[in-house]
Amino acid sequence: MIVYKDLEKKTAVVTGSGKKTGIGYAIAEKLASCGANIVIADLGKTLAGDKIKTGTWEEMEDIAESLADNFGVKTLAVNADVTDNESIRQMAGRIGDQFEQVDILCNNAGASFGVPDAAHTYNEDAWMKTIDVNLHGVFRVSRAIIPMMTGARGSIINTASRAGKKPPLFNGAYAVAKAGVIMLTKVMAGELAGAGIRINAICPGQIMTDLERWRFGLEAEVYGTTIEEREKEMCRTIPLGRIGTPGEVANLVAWLASDESSYITGQAINVTGGQLMEL
Repeated sequence: MIVYKDLEKKTAVVTGSGKKTGIGYAIAEKLASCGANIVIADLGKTLAGDKIKTGTWEEMEDIAESLADNFGVKTLAVNADVTDNESIRQMAGRIGDQFEQVDILCNNAGASFGVPDAAHTYNEDAWMKTIDVNLHGVFRVSRAIIPMMTGARGSIINTASRAGKKPPLFNGAYAVAKAGVIMLTKVMAGELAGAGIRINAICPGQIMTDLERWRFGLEAEVYGTTIEEREKEMCRTIPLGRIGTPGEVANLVAWLASDESSYITGQAINVTGGQLMEL
């Protein structure tokens, strides 16, 4: 396992990291293993209409405590609704009370509502909610945290998606939001380069999370088959022949947070096992 020593004593905020089965937790664990202090930021409850469970406050506290115990780093669990400016303001205040500055921001919080549905029949409330969480949430959290990164050679990593480059069927709001995240990443990278803050996006493909398992179950119902068969069918579209792991995504995030990637900014990097090879 590669450990980036330059991340020791740095402080990382990871949104959407409140459950152990997600990419956010894998990112938090990887950064903690490199010696970074970690802020576990998540909603702490499941949104109405969200079929994928969000980590509870108790789970968030347990994650923070276990990372502190296992890696000897400072941790903080904090509720954060990325659709609510007051919630974000309170999150930033709590972070500022405990840490002098933020060095790494991982905008990982995301959700999808109203699927499956075609764009021309999509429920408008579900569409707006999906855009708000996935795109506007990145904007809001970044706006609150970037002032805390002033004076540091910081790194922001935004979780986009393969869907932001290659549109999936019947999940249009999510795809549009993630495409927006990619462009927002590029805009911010140009604007903040002079401040020494690098901004990059990651574009995961099929990664074995709760969301992926839910997707296979949904597709199995639509196609009248089994979850296992849907997974095998998906693997046939991936040159490496398998579904990725959250840890493999986290490895890329840690590299982008470290000085090993010091000349890289404004990029949207695929983590898809070769399923998507376009830039």
